[in-house]
Amino acid sequence: MANTSSARKAARKIARRTEVNKARRSRMRSAVRQVEEAVAAGDRSKALEAMKTAEPQLMRAAQQGQIHRNSASRKVARLTKQIAKLGK
Repeated sequence: MANTSSARKAARKIARRTEVNKARRSRMRSAVRQVEEAVAAGDRSKALEAMKTAEPQLMRAAQQGQIHRNSASRKVARLTKQIAKLGK
């Protein structure tokens, strides 16, 4: 357990930050999952609608340090490519 007041404060800050990070990560993953499920079902319009929420979530996560920016861009590109295949 933390001995000093600064260490106790740091522990409180870490706990708060952890909760925020978990919520953000969960929101991002849920958005991506919705796109993947729509693609798997072959529903292009639903996939496009889900992508409109997933892309900002991914980019926001990258901006806030949840995931690497290249990783976010790669996920967006792959999902977009899968949706484009549905149109053919």
